[in-house]
Amino acid sequence: QVHLVESGGGLVQAGGSLRLSCAASASIFSFNAMDWYRQAPEKQRELVATITRGGSTLYAGSAKGRFTISRDNAKNTVYLQMSSLKAEDTGVYFCRGTALQGGDYWGQGTQVTVSS
Repeated sequence: QVHLVESGGGLVQAGGSLRLSCAASASIFSFNAMDWYRQAPEKQRELVATITRGGSTLYAGSAKGRFTISRDNAKNTVYLQMSSLKAEDTGVYFCRGTALQGGDYWGQGTQVTVSS
C-alpha cells in the first residue's frame, strides 16, 4: 500500500508564500504523474499542478506564474511552491499519485488559508 503525506499548509497573508510537500512511501518514479489538487469550501476539487514521470509540468490557469511544482527524487517528495497567494487560493490541498501499475493514491490533505 502506497501512502502520500502532505505537509506545509498554514495561515498566510495575501501576497505571501508557502511551500507544500508530499512525501511518498514509494519511489516517485513508480507514478506516471503526481498532482496537486485544491478543494475550496463548498467547491469541487480542482487540479492545480502536475509533474509527470519524465519531469514535464502542467499548471491550471490560476496557478501559472505563481505556483511551481517540483520534486526531489532522492526524498520521494513532490513540492508545490506557492507565491503571491490570494484569498481564493484558500482550501485543502491534496497530493495524488497515478501509479504505473494502475490506481490512484491520495494524501489526507493540508489546509491552506490565505487571509486578505
